Amino acid sequence: MRFILTALIFLAGLFDLFLALTFLIGPADAGRGLGVAAIAQIGTSTIRADFTSFFGVAAFCMMWGAWRRNGDLLLVPTLLFGVSFLGRAVDLAVSGAYPGWPFAMTVEAFHVILLGTAWRLLPHHRIEEIAG
Repeated sequence: MRFILTALIFLAGLFDLFLALTFLIGPADAGRGLGVAAIAQIGTSTIRADFTSFFGVAAFCMMWGAWRRNGDLLLVPTLLFGVSFLGRAVDLAVSGAYPGWPFAMTVEAFHVILLGTAWRLLPHHRIEEIAG
């Protein structure tokens, strides 16, 4: 079970790494794919920096945590995707549904469930030890 779980995390991390590289290399095209358009050079720079860092950090922590079987490293991407899911839920409540919202929230929920489960099953520290 742990092997399958770590393999799934590593594969999801590879997918996120691919997304990070896509935003780094072609921010305008990658942004358009998610409905984000840069209206000036600062927008392109923001897409390149923020999206690359989000997916890149998530991918690094997921892949390193899976490789080392270290649940502590999985808390970072869990929080990243959890906050993203929460933001989408708030937007859904405030602004309403839009095409593609179920897929985006499903991807984020999948990450949170997968990483949360792995954190519980892989060696890790208690939250109290990490936070205090």
